[in-house]
Amino acid sequence: MRMTTAWRADGDAAVLRQVRLHRRDLRPDDIAVRVDYCGVCHTDVHSLDAHTGGLLVPGHEFTGVVTEVGSDVTRFTVGDPVAVGNIVDSCGACVMCEAGQENFCREFPTLTYGGTDRRDGSTTAGGYAREYVVRDRFAYRLPAGLDPAAAAPLLCAGITVWEPLRSLEAGKGTRVAVAGLGGLGHLAVKFAVALGAETTVISRTADKAADARRLGAEDVVVSTDAEQLAAARDRFDVVIDTISAPHGLGPYLGLVAVDGTLSQLGHLGPVTVETMDLLVGRKKLTSAGSGGRPATAAMLDFCAEHGITADVEVLPSAQVNEALDRLRRNDVRYRFVLDLSDLPESPA
Repeated sequence: MRMTTAWRADGDAAVLRQVRLHRRDLRPDDIAVRVDYCGVCHTDVHSLDAHTGGLLVPGHEFTGVVTEVGSDVTRFTVGDPVAVGNIVDSCGACVMCEAGQENFCREFPTLTYGGTDRRDGSTTAGGYAREYVVRDRFAYRLPAGLDPAAAAPLLCAGITVWEPLRSLEAGKGTRVAVAGLGGLGHLAVKFAVALGAETTVISRTADKAADARRLGAEDVVVSTDAEQLAAARDRFDVVIDTISAPHGLGPYLGLVAVDGTLSQLGHLGPVTVETMDLLVGRKKLTSAGSGGRPATAAMLDFCAEHGITADVEVLPSAQVNEALDRLRRNDVRYRFVLDLSDLPESPA
């Protein structure tokens, strides 16, 4: 059994403390990754706030370097820069896995933390740690030229907005609106712009208008302004809704053009939809989560080609609790990333 250091939830409190952590010995198809940078996701906050005991080491969007490979691994060698996202295994045999949509695995994918290992039944522990051991199929080569700190959030926030944008064929000749300019939303804007779409940001206030345009958006619609909403009615082919708080979908469906789509990504709880909001205009409501292996690899290549990474604030991992508290207050533009180099690689 391998040992590393990590930030783990302390009992039933949503506070992390540094601990020694067991990692499994490498299986033939495993690689060991020295974790250098790990993004801080709203999912981490939700998991910690709901935590009532047991193993919880958050972190499911990280980059690092391969330090050891299993006997059957041919895709990676020691020293390769890699990235790992929020899925670390799947059944590999269902129709979804065979289609390259491991994120929709019929047996449910194995999550990077809080999941159940498919071989030994242990609980997975995440990337707020100095080392992670992962099946090589679920690690991705980090393209040269991408800053590893700013690339870490691509493996969760990035792929979450990339898959629906691609499946909805956002690109030249399409009009895309992004509701909410946060960790998900700012990457959705960057992707939509790079894909060639006419891109607009929808925000509750005009405070982020300058930032929206800096990211490449051509316009900003203030959702609390009735006149602006009315002027934008039926305007967009695709609306990417990244708002994390519960909210009504009616005003956003009103912005969708005939045969267009609202993709609801930010809030994963119950929603209420008036059928007439869909009926008038043959509008569609969809959602998505994470991404399969082919899409994740394609996204990283696209990011390298277009120079896309997240806008991040990098903090030493010793400030993890501060980062989580600030994230609860939405005091970040647009993603916290932990620098794990302050953790010892070989705990005493």
